Amino acid sequence: MRLILATILFAASFLALGPAPAEAQNRQPRVIQLEEIRIEGRVQKPNAFYILNRSNLGYEVLDLRTTFVREIIRSVRREPF
Repeated sequence: MRLILATILFAASFLALGPAPAEAQNRQPRVIQLEEIRIEGRVQKPNAFYILNRSNLGYEVLDLRTTFVREIIRSVRREPF
């Protein structure tokens, strides 16, 4: 049943379209010819600027709580090899 219904709908779609008019079949494509246009000028290069504001960096002096003098003296007194 579905096959018959599908065949009828398919055939009806072709019949609804009908034959193409004779004008459309014999029509020539339009051709538009334009005259030459000359454009002269310079190409501008894009420029971009980015400005950073100065920032205040807070540096603090670190106090050494451990002295390394003894370790330095000990490493100097050892034999190198």
